[in-house]
Amino acid sequence: MLIHRKFTLPIVFLFVAVIITSLFNISLGSVNIPVSEVIASLLGLEVKNDTWKYIVLDYRLPKAITAIITGSGLAVSGLLMQTLFRNPLAGPYVLGLSSGASLGVAIVFMGASLFGASMAGFLLSEWSLVIASSLGSLLVLFAVILASIRLRDTMAILVIGLMFASLTAAIVSVLAYFSPAAQLQQYVFWSYGSLGNLSWSEVWILSLFWITGILIAIGSIKNLNSLLLGEHYARSLGTNIKRNRLLIIVATSILAGSITAFAGPIAFVGLAVPHLIRQIIPSANHITLVPAVIFGGAILMLLCDIIAQFPGSEFSLPINAVTSLIGAPVVIWLLVRKRRFNF
Repeated sequence: MLIHRKFTLPIVFLFVAVIITSLFNISLGSVNIPVSEVIASLLGLEVKNDTWKYIVLDYRLPKAITAIITGSGLAVSGLLMQTLFRNPLAGPYVLGLSSGASLGVAIVFMGASLFGASMAGFLLSEWSLVIASSLGSLLVLFAVILASIRLRDTMAILVIGLMFASLTAAIVSVLAYFSPAAQLQQYVFWSYGSLGNLSWSEVWILSLFWITGILIAIGSIKNLNSLLLGEHYARSLGTNIKRNRLLIIVATSILAGSITAFAGPIAFVGLAVPHLIRQIIPSANHITLVPAVIFGGAILMLLCDIIAQFPGSEFSLPINAVTSLIGAPVVIWLLVRKRRFNF
C-alpha cells in the first residue's frame, strides 16, 4: 500500500512544518536565541555565545524531542482507539492507562510514608515515578488484555477500560484524602505534565518505546482499514479480530503508557489531532492517516509548548492546561461546524 498521490503534498507540508516548528520551539523561551544560532548549535558549528549552545543542546533540544514524541505518540494512540471502537470520542487513555499510571504515582507520593523512612527514600528517588507510573499502566494493560482475550464484543472492552479508570481514580481519591498537603501538592504538580524534566538517557528510553509502538501501529494498518467496515466484514476478509485487537491495544498501551510515565498525563492531544488531520486530509486510509497524524500531533504539542513557556518571560504554564485549553475548543468547533464527526 502506498500513500495516494494527491495526499503526498499535504504530508510533505506537515513534515516541513514539524521541522520549522521545532526550530522555533528551541529558539523561543525565557532566553530568545536566534534561529540561525539554533541551527549552528545543532550542526556543531561555531556560535556567538557558548551559553546559547549549552541551552540548545542540554535543555531545549531534549524538550523539543520529548514534545515530538509525546504529541505524535498520543495522536497515533487516539487514532487507533477511535478506529478500534469506531467511536470519535475515544482517546489514548480510554482503556484506563492514564488512571493506572496516576495510581502508581499517587502511591509513590502519597503512600511512601507508609513504607518506612528507608523505603520512602527509595520510592522518592529519580526513577521511582517512571517505574511506578509504568507499573500502574502495565497493571491496567494486563487486565484489559485478559478481557480482550475472553470477550468477543469490542465495546465491552471499552466499558471495562472505563471501569478500571473509575476504580483507580477512586483509590487515588482515598489516598489524597488521607495525605498531607505537601504530598498532595507533589502529586498535583505531576498531574500537570511536563516536557522539560527529562535527561538525555530518559529521552532515549522513551524513544525506544515510541519506535516500538509506532512500528506495531504501522504493521496494523491493513487490519485497521478493514475494521472501518465493521468486524463482520473484517472477518470475511480473513482478519483475525482478536489478534488484531490485541496488537492495537498493545501499541496504544506502549505509546500512551510510556508517555504518561515520562511526561505525565497530557490531555486532548490524542482526541483532537485525528479529527484535525481528517479536515486537512479527507481520507479513511490509515496508510495516509498514520504519518499525517504523527506529524500533526508533533506540531500541536510543539506549539502548545511554545505557548506554555511564554517566550521572553520566566513565567510558564502547565503543559496539560495548555493542551486542554486548545484541544477542548477545537473538538467543540469541529462538532459544531460539521454537526457530526467524520469517521
